[in-house]
Amino acid sequence: MTPARMVNFLKVFTGYHVSRWLKKPYQWGLPVALSIEPTTSCNLRCPQCPSGLRVFSRPTGMLQKEMLQQLLPQIKSSVHTLNFYFQGEPYLHPQFLELVKMTLPYNIYTSTSTNAHYLDAAAAQATVESGLKRLIVSIDGTTQETYSQYRVGGQLEKVLAGTRALVEAKRKSGSATPHLVWQFVVFQPNEHQIEEVKKLGRELGVDEVTIKTAQIYDFENGSDLIPTNGKYARYRKNTDGSFEIENKLLSQCWRMWQSSVITWDGKMVPCCFDKDAHYRLGDLKKDDLKTVWHSEAYKKFRQAILIGRKEIDICKNCTEGTKVWAD
Repeated sequence: MTPARMVNFLKVFTGYHVSRWLKKPYQWGLPVALSIEPTTSCNLRCPQCPSGLRVFSRPTGMLQKEMLQQLLPQIKSSVHTLNFYFQGEPYLHPQFLELVKMTLPYNIYTSTSTNAHYLDAAAAQATVESGLKRLIVSIDGTTQETYSQYRVGGQLEKVLAGTRALVEAKRKSGSATPHLVWQFVVFQPNEHQIEEVKKLGRELGVDEVTIKTAQIYDFENGSDLIPTNGKYARYRKNTDGSFEIENKLLSQCWRMWQSSVITWDGKMVPCCFDKDAHYRLGDLKKDDLKTVWHSEAYKKFRQAILIGRKEIDICKNCTEGTKVWAD
């Protein structure tokens, strides 16, 4: 956190709270955090993922190095964290770790999320050398039978082998990074394995195991994926048998002031819940980030959030204001 980034954060923070108070969008800073999409491609077929289901209505493809080269100088004084992830499996991008290395001169905290199927010994060593600061590995089961119920087409042993490879690469290099996180998304078929995954993570030497609630599409009529333990569900069951999100969907959203998401082809969208890039607030192939961030389109979207967040479709399944991580 450089002095310039701290000043920017204070501008964003102040603008957000003034906006909440006055119900008008004031944005005095630039993004504190960004997510950028390396690729929409994925090797798995997860049933609650547009990438896995191959149902995108937007163009699919891979991030070009030239776009990142143009972006980095624009964000060097404001962005603290750059997450190389939106949809897809980042390691399917043939130049993914080269993209990460490009951020090194800018001293930006970098992270990504992977299913670890391509994390062999060579990739693990290259990951450590890339300077990546945080690596989230999705592991939604401690047995192949449970794991494959959601990670369709996946092999648990590859996830475990990839984990071991990264732990070993860090040990050989004497590196504390990337901080290795196992992320366990709780569904009804795997909720009985929560304690098991924590134990297994400790045994393999991961740095952190996080338990995350699952986003379910068309949850209103229930789903066999919704956990029976309400502690690990984003949805509650009504007396008539229907379900509703537990989030009160207050007309506010910190994400709209402090971060944004960039698709592989340069479209800026509000957040990770706009998976199909329906709300395209700007195009970085045509304008710079500052212009888009302060554009009329962004102002109108922030104003809509402040007036009635419940009326925006991508917000209706959002976790902003409710629990995402369970203990």
